[in-house]
Amino acid sequence: MNTSTQTLKFNGQNYPCRIGRKGAVAYEHGREGDEKTPLGEYRLRFGLYRADRLPKPNSGLTFRPLRQDDGWCDDADDAGYNRFIRLPYQASHEKLWREDGAYDVILVMSHNDSPPKAGLGSAVFIHVAQYDDRGTLGCVALAPEEMVRLLPYLKTGMSVTVQA
Repeated sequence: MNTSTQTLKFNGQNYPCRIGRKGAVAYEHGREGDEKTPLGEYRLRFGLYRADRLPKPNSGLTFRPLRQDDGWCDDADDAGYNRFIRLPYQASHEKLWREDGAYDVILVMSHNDSPPKAGLGSAVFIHVAQYDDRGTLGCVALAPEEMVRLLPYLKTGMSVTVQA
């Protein structure tokens, strides 16, 4: 994934993608809420999808359906920081069940998760791009049709390199 050209290269093909609204940042300089995509090498952990909108993705990546009470903690002072949570949750969090389609498919990467370092950034996913072509809050986003094309080739543990 090249943040300079906003393309994801896979199997000899280039796919346009979107990155953070404020560009990219070296992993160690990333901060919670900076709206920058962190550079680095990550592993695909698992995927989530909206079963009310889509069938289970045909993929070697482990997928589970989203529930309306799924969330992701973004409170750097909370023990659940950068972790999957169930709502309601007392600390600051992101709701994963969204109406705008962005989280119809979520690919969870190993960004800041082993263990999470407070403030280094949370919920950095690969997900579906917004239809208005806007940048993300730090994630990588693909058009729905590009996501569908890639899913059959993905596997749990697969490496994803995000570079400038």
